[in-house]
Amino acid sequence: MKISDIIRSKGDKVVTIRSEATVSDLLALLADHRIGAVVVSDDGESVGGIVSERDIVRHLHSGGSQILTGPVSAIMTSDVFTCTHDDHVESLESTMTERRIRHVPIVEDGRLKAIVSIGDVVKSRISNLESERDHLTTYINQ
Repeated sequence: MKISDIIRSKGDKVVTIRSEATVSDLLALLADHRIGAVVVSDDGESVGGIVSERDIVRHLHSGGSQILTGPVSAIMTSDVFTCTHDDHVESLESTMTERRIRHVPIVEDGRLKAIVSIGDVVKSRISNLESERDHLTTYINQ
């Protein structure tokens, strides 16, 4: 199974934020969209970074509440792992587990196209297992 299969079922909407936006703006965006991470992009197409709820918590702990008025760029992860529509889900699943990352932007020709979360990968895996079980059950009952 390829990443494109996940995107086809979940959609390709990606919420982005500009690097100069404040962390407070980021919190509002996360809450409004009920998501755990946002791609940082100043033009809406390139990936400048990614920032998650965990990044906010870590920086609040170390820097205090003054980070809320600072820019997203101060707390984002700038070395972002990305993949393409043609990558295999199993490979992404392994990479996400090994690197302990929960969100991966999907990039084609340098342009942001979608985002996949570990939840999307798990949902896909469960769906495939259920389908396989159903096929086996049908085969056995024939």
